[in-house]
Amino acid sequence: MRTVIVVDKLDNWPLHINGVEVVSSKEYLTGKEYDYSNKIRIFNLCRSYGYQTYGYYVSLLAAARGHKPIPSIATINEMKNVSIVKIANDDIDELLHKSLKQVVPDRFILSIYFGKNLGKKYDPLAKVLYATFPIPFMRAEFRKKDNKWQIQSLRPISANEIPESHHEFVISAAEQYFSSKRFFRSRRKEHQYDIAILFNPDEDSPPSYENDIKYFIKAAEKLGMHAEVISKEDYPDLGQYDGLFIRETTSVNHHTYRFARKAVAEGLIVIDDPDSIEKCANKVFLAELLSRHHIPHPKTLIAYKANRSEVLEKIKLPCVLKEPDGSFSTGVFKANTEQELNEHMDRLLKISDLIITQEFLPTGFDWRVVMLDRKPLLVCKYHMVDKHWQIQRKTKGGNTRYGKVETMTVEEAPEKVVHVAARAANAIGDGLYGVDLKQSGDNIYVIEVNDNPNLELGYEGKVLKEQLFIEVMKVFQKRIEERKQRGKKE
Repeated sequence: MRTVIVVDKLDNWPLHINGVEVVSSKEYLTGKEYDYSNKIRIFNLCRSYGYQTYGYYVSLLAAARGHKPIPSIATINEMKNVSIVKIANDDIDELLHKSLKQVVPDRFILSIYFGKNLGKKYDPLAKVLYATFPIPFMRAEFRKKDNKWQIQSLRPISANEIPESHHEFVISAAEQYFSSKRFFRSRRKEHQYDIAILFNPDEDSPPSYENDIKYFIKAAEKLGMHAEVISKEDYPDLGQYDGLFIRETTSVNHHTYRFARKAVAEGLIVIDDPDSIEKCANKVFLAELLSRHHIPHPKTLIAYKANRSEVLEKIKLPCVLKEPDGSFSTGVFKANTEQELNEHMDRLLKISDLIITQEFLPTGFDWRVVMLDRKPLLVCKYHMVDKHWQIQRKTKGGNTRYGKVETMTVEEAPEKVVHVAARAANAIGDGLYGVDLKQSGDNIYVIEVNDNPNLELGYEGKVLKEQLFIEVMKVFQKRIEERKQRGKKE
């Protein structure tokens, strides 16, 4: 694969990097040899990425030509997005403090060259910032306020802004980057598409475990695709893939959400897509959605400080209180008495302006219907932990106990359960969802719709076995092919 650096003018390019080709932006945009070849990787080092500048069009047309540019248009736009930069600030807060704690002035400038800095001690910070905003030459400004460091600004810099004393280091950093295995990762001839699986083996309760991930990789292989595990450090390389499968627990204020957003912007097929993460992450949204679509759910009141007195009257005791963004039984509390209700509400309303209060429906198990691509895939019964009202329970020692799991085919499950689950999931989107329901007599109630549902061979995969993993990968294959067909027509 050819590595091509695009600059404004060749006359102004001060660096000689072995093994790479350097062309002007005009030559790249108009030269016929760059039109159709898909064996090119573009590094856009133009002076400006402003809208409708040469630098902007280099990344835009490189994406259209399949040249996987760095930076991508998505990255360029993200750098201008104050909220995205703020999230990055929150994510690296601890690292920022650790890296800059010896810095005396209240202002600090960090130059980042392919994720590296001349000062070795700042390399971890430079690496994380490059992973978040993959721009080869970048300058970050930090300000200290109230004894706390924060990112003030991030901006790309041109090669002419790099001090001559840095040139040798920059050339070395670039050559190391271009020679890395990750950069030159190439799919084997027999692999039609590449799927990235975002997975953290150190997560306490991931939606799939390491052994399950191996089954996803094998499933992709059987379908003629290549799948591999990536981590949050691989954010800059996301554009190399055709699809992204997120197997970490998702959250809006989290790198999983940024991965999903970037992947969509890069044209990848994504499960879980950012829209699903947003919708499923917040139970306040879900309560409104279920009501609007007339999907049966427990009696619910969205509570806030001014109406908290209505909970006793409208919901009654015992009742359940939920943090808006809790997941898999976390952030869910049961109040049996008025005192417990007030204690839970006091605590939760400090976290969020709105919380969910619901009637308590005692059942021995919850139904879980896994939906994929608007179709039911499998059904489980998640039984409550013995002598407890939830499907999981923390022990005094800090361990987690789970109730029994029964898995069945869609055909074996009650038709009404599957039908109600499908209505709820399809109101969210066409992704991968786990719909939790309770059954009281003949009545079925949706408790919540989760993106990123658990898929483990020993539990959810007990009936379908390896076919479960194949079905997921089939959706990636189908959607990638559909996307490519649309591209040909356009």
